[in-house]
Amino acid sequence: MKRREFLKVTGAGLAASTAVAAPAIAQSSPEVRWRLAASWPKALDTLYGGCEYFCKRVAEATDNKFQIQPFASGEIVPGLQVLDAVSNGTVEMGNTALYYYWGKNPAFTFGTSLPFGLNTRAHISWLLFGGGTEMLNDLLKEYNTVGIPTGSTGAQMGGWFRKEIKSMEDFRGLKFRVGGFAGTIIAKVGGVPQQIAGGDIYPALEKGTIDAAEWVGPYDDEKLGFVKVAKYYYYPGWWEGTGQGHNVINRDKWNALPKHYQAVVEMASRDTFTWVTGKYDYVNPSALKRLLVAGAVLKPFPQEVLEACYNAANEIYADLSKTNPHFNKMYTSLSAFRNESLAWMQVAELSYDSFMMRMRTRT
Repeated sequence: MKRREFLKVTGAGLAASTAVAAPAIAQSSPEVRWRLAASWPKALDTLYGGCEYFCKRVAEATDNKFQIQPFASGEIVPGLQVLDAVSNGTVEMGNTALYYYWGKNPAFTFGTSLPFGLNTRAHISWLLFGGGTEMLNDLLKEYNTVGIPTGSTGAQMGGWFRKEIKSMEDFRGLKFRVGGFAGTIIAKVGGVPQQIAGGDIYPALEKGTIDAAEWVGPYDDEKLGFVKVAKYYYYPGWWEGTGQGHNVINRDKWNALPKHYQAVVEMASRDTFTWVTGKYDYVNPSALKRLLVAGAVLKPFPQEVLEACYNAANEIYADLSKTNPHFNKMYTSLSAFRNESLAWMQVAELSYDSFMMRMRTRT
């Protein structure tokens, strides 16, 4: 009898503990619905496609408990207003290039690419291990947001020009669509920078409202049709040795997430970096060939232009470092790492790539 009573009591206890545990588990993985505003049109299936991929990964990792719906540029807010929309809570998060907001603070350029800064591998290394992300989030805190690196375009092209660039004189008065902080350098050497969202560049170039435009690289530039209205295709895009994107999240919404949901967002963001960057590296070579067949004239910037822009950039950086604490801190950190990274890349990557190019030309 005592044994049967013990089993009844034990069974009742187990049932009670199970009844308590089930709601606890459910509460730890709540149903969450967010909206993501992107700075990219849907036509850009790698930048916007990366947003779709990110949202899919978050849903898969949470058994669809945490769902994020992506919206293209203009569907909720214009592409250049994503940070504002996240900051004021219009949307929970966005995907954008932080250098779009350099007008708020020039230090935002370090989130995407400092002109004459780092290449893609060095930049993500600086963000993850050199303190770059922490310094950017110290700045983003002033806008009630948190930033996490996502996809990168890799090194970008120098853009499409209606007329050939032979010297610095050709930059005088040139109306040039260029993203982010690079516009200050273009202005310093005599150009007229224009910041225009991706979907609006083609009509401006076609109508002659602008004389030149840079966007990303062959694959996306082909999709936007620039070769039809400006045939000179210049390289390198010295203002973007990489084109690092970020997920920006409203800080209050981020802090309200369960910790394991935060971890999912971080992991999915890093997974998206691999997806976006890997896809660009795969699709750009064949796209460049198609553009050349379509009439693009591929040309390097003259050395005179590169050196003049480089010198102008360093003068601007020196001035900003005196007055902007965020800029000074990030520039000091990134410059030190750039020097070390360039030395290593020359020993390893450059020597290998140069040898392979020589061998390719022999076969």
